[in-house]
Amino acid sequence: MDSLIPFTTSGSLVDCVDRKMLVVLRDGRKLHGVLRSYDQFANLVLEDTVERIFHGKAFAEHWHGLFLIRGENVVLLGEIDLDQEDDVPLQQVDYSVLDPYHKRDIAHKKAREDFKSKVLYEQKGFCKEGGEGDGY
Repeated sequence: MDSLIPFTTSGSLVDCVDRKMLVVLRDGRKLHGVLRSYDQFANLVLEDTVERIFHGKAFAEHWHGLFLIRGENVVLLGEIDLDQEDDVPLQQVDYSVLDPYHKRDIAHKKAREDFKSKVLYEQKGFCKEGGEGDGY
């Protein structure tokens, strides 16, 4: 009967090593890279890592190379299908073109979250706990 229970610890990452992965972090960053290593805390080491940002129907990539990620910051981890990777219906542009729009989008999202937190605190009695990226 125990064999029917899914294996959901960091040990389940063993099949993902040496594969191209998408990692979404608590702060919203989206990283693409090859998973090279992990530990019992699900800390990850990505190689050939790029950070991908989006705005409208465009995306841009910023090269980071080797990237160490603390496991508690990972929201989502998924394998990238290499056969479909190039079929993205978005236009790739230079990072410097998209970065100001991306920063503006982040600022707008933060302002909305701050307003929502203020309303929940003042009108509904919710606490002010939490911080950046704790919305997941």
